[in-house]
Amino acid sequence: MSSPFPGMDPYLEHPDFWAEVHSRLIVAIANFLVPRIRPKYRVAIEKRVYEASETDGNNLLVVEIPGATTNYQATNPELHKSNVAVASPVLQPVTVTLPMPRLIKQSYLEVQELATGQVVTAIEILSPVNKRVGEERAMYLKKRQRILGSLTNLVEIDLLRGWHPMPTLKNDLQTDYRILVSREACRPQAALYGFSLTEPIPTFSLPLRSEDIEPVLDLQTLLNKIYDQGGYDYVIDYSRDPVPPLSKEDATWVNDLLQNPGMW
Repeated sequence: MSSPFPGMDPYLEHPDFWAEVHSRLIVAIANFLVPRIRPKYRVAIEKRVYEASETDGNNLLVVEIPGATTNYQATNPELHKSNVAVASPVLQPVTVTLPMPRLIKQSYLEVQELATGQVVTAIEILSPVNKRVGEERAMYLKKRQRILGSLTNLVEIDLLRGWHPMPTLKNDLQTDYRILVSREACRPQAALYGFSLTEPIPTFSLPLRSEDIEPVLDLQTLLNKIYDQGGYDYVIDYSRDPVPPLSKEDATWVNDLLQNPGMW
């Protein structure tokens, strides 16, 4: 079953679905690219690991850590009551909640030259952890700047309407979604594909070396397959509003679309 939307399905942005959609799309892109760029290149699925702790105001304090493991387990405080008899203290303690660490894992892709191991192209699919204002966004932007200052091409895919888009200079493009293709030979210029909820996701060529034939990446087709394979047609409740909420104009368009399937 296909999504009722001509492009990005905004219901897939819901926190209950996005982590899974992100993982499936990473694997789908890798599987699509491998037969088209082998044997010169390999497509590696890499992971960043963040250790996050909640702070006041439900903000996250985030630290990127390599190869992290954690021994923290939620326990029942009733099992750990002291059996030691003590005199009643003058001041009774209060129960507080501590900011316990939790791990956030995020996948991304690297196209690596097999002969040298050099990373030719990095492919990032943005998640809320990258876009939220705070330490996690700052850390991602730091990595982004390292790539932009290197010989590695960058493809940055933003299929989330929430939060601020990643920075570009002298650009006032206001769109729901974005795909940035930064070729190292063309910097500081880059190709920015901006598209709205009502439009199909554009195709683009994956940058490699100048002498290579570049595969055309069709994210729309890949997402349609993911939607079908994941069974999202019977998991998503289209009678509810998507998260994050839509503008009034988009909400009207979505309502018309869902009431008249196939209108596009």
